[in-house]
Amino acid sequence: MLTEICQELRNWFERERYFGTYEISGGVITAPFLVNGQYYRVMGSIFNDGVHKYGDTADVLTDETFEGSVWALAIPKPVINLAAEIAEWQDKYGTVDSAAMSPYQSESFGGYSYSKSAGGNSASGASSTSTWQAVFASRLNPWRKL
Repeated sequence: MLTEICQELRNWFERERYFGTYEISGGVITAPFLVNGQYYRVMGSIFNDGVHKYGDTADVLTDETFEGSVWALAIPKPVINLAAEIAEWQDKYGTVDSAAMSPYQSESFGGYSYSKSAGGNSASGASSTSTWQAVFASRLNPWRKL
């Protein structure tokens, strides 16, 4: 989710970029400039492009050797917390089955009907503009780069 959020913000919170040949072996990248728990971005990889957390055993990379770059990031804690909230919202409202993702403002069938609200940018539920980008826009804006 952090890859999508940073892309939406056009802000990768980068500290430094390192270019070269990198090896990922046993699901771990060799990058001595990163510290445990630090987020980093992989660019130029066939299998692993995106934002990852160094030393996170749940974030296992696909083994490969690639020519590219690794960006050392400093993503603020509030953005990381917001990413968790957005992921929860996505799980609840972002599925194809969700009424929030329906292209219709209202539907009626078999004695059942619903209508979407006319708007609102609340993280508490879905609105007529039910994308995580729209729902969380006001909370993401402080970190947005133009």
